[in-house]
Amino acid sequence: MTDTVPVPHGLSQERDAGPFDPSSQITRLRQARPVSPLIFPDGHEGWLITGYDEVRRAMADIRLSSRLDLGVVHALDAPPGMPAATEPAPQIPGMFVAMDPPDHTRLRRRLTGAFTVKRMKSLEAHIAEIVERQLDHLAGLPQPVDLVAEFALPVPSLVICEMLGVPYADRDIFQSNYAQFMVKEQPLEQKMGAYAALNTYLAELVASKRAEPGEDILSDLARHEDLTAEELTGVAFLLLLAGHETTANMLGLGTFALLENPAQLAELRADPELLPGAVEELLRYLSVGDVFYRYAAEDVEIGGVTINAGSTVVLSMLAANHDPRRFDDPDSLDVHRNARGHLAFGHGIHQCLGQQLARIEMRAGFGGLLRRFPDLALAIPAAEVKLRTDMNIYGVHELPVTW
Repeated sequence: MTDTVPVPHGLSQERDAGPFDPSSQITRLRQARPVSPLIFPDGHEGWLITGYDEVRRAMADIRLSSRLDLGVVHALDAPPGMPAATEPAPQIPGMFVAMDPPDHTRLRRRLTGAFTVKRMKSLEAHIAEIVERQLDHLAGLPQPVDLVAEFALPVPSLVICEMLGVPYADRDIFQSNYAQFMVKEQPLEQKMGAYAALNTYLAELVASKRAEPGEDILSDLARHEDLTAEELTGVAFLLLLAGHETTANMLGLGTFALLENPAQLAELRADPELLPGAVEELLRYLSVGDVFYRYAAEDVEIGGVTINAGSTVVLSMLAANHDPRRFDDPDSLDVHRNARGHLAFGHGIHQCLGQQLARIEMRAGFGGLLRRFPDLALAIPAAEVKLRTDMNIYGVHELPVTW
């Protein structure tokens, strides 16, 4: 491999171009070479894909495997002064996002009925009620208020807890451990400690669902005798994480982005019918789930470049969603933009199962905030907002606001 470059800092979400844009190095790489060879911190060679067409093609190609046990998994996230992991990670039962067909197909098929567009639409009114109750809570708090802790995190947590049958009273257990699990630069034992605590909690919950099933998704899954307890626990881990972490960060970071773009915010307030399109634009613009890994099970050609079998491949959703070859003026937030086709939910067989649920939550969340708090404003300078550059899902740690 020739002309190999070091792994860009942008993959650690060091957004030197601003809190919402890809790093300047990633942008230059995408312009010059959308499929770029790179050297990981531990010295092994791989590929970075940043162009929209190339990322979309890569995500649709099942020869680029999602199995973490096939390649190097933690090379990008090695803490300073510590060697990067160079051994493949074992497959976790039930973690179907890290599986290929037929295992992926078998597990995902069990869930498709729970997340159909029709079923999600039937939940729309109830989700709106949850949002309104949280807005009532927010309105009664002394200002300034941390919008993340009091709104952005509780809303999706309440929704996914109800859907899965997870007691919301246990939220401190799973929220704190998930937050610890998502920190990138930390000793492996801390990450695994958080994972073990979550696994223990969810294994006990799954056992209770199997013993006394209720009217929820985990109970429905527990009725399938072909799913092992370990698989059910892995599925629960994945659904609970995906069901609150990404949407919470979109609500927090999305509000920050709107407050930093007052002209766009004013247009959205003036015409609420723009909201569905604005949600799609925010998904594109922010791409909170940026980095995805794939592993070449065989030689694959992407964008005129041959990726050899055995290679680790890194895909940047943020870079792809800011590709000027696909979106005009991509580094600007435009609530009038037709952002359909964005890759914020991925593409191909691993496209986000809960994307319709996330859309409903965001439409209700942003719509409610704009309606109930017409004078919503940052309580601190924008430069002081704590960004989640240390986490695997991007967002803001806190968003102090007034109204």
